[in-house]
Amino acid sequence: MSYGIKLLMGFIGTAILLIFIGGLSYSISTGFAGFTGGLPFMVIAIVVCGAALYDFWDECVRKK
Repeated sequence: MSYGIKLLMGFIGTAILLIFIGGLSYSISTGFAGFTGGLPFMVIAIVVCGAALYDFWDECVRKK
């Protein structure tokens, strides 16, 4: 797969994942659970998003 296609597809996939996880975290924190009830999920979501961004950088951006 060419570098440009790999970069574009990796960006689209990572963006969709980040939007989904961010929206899920937002809906949990503003819904019935409230901020304190949604805080553990929010912390986990931040770690998962960080791992997804690192994987995107490692697989698509960094030239080996």
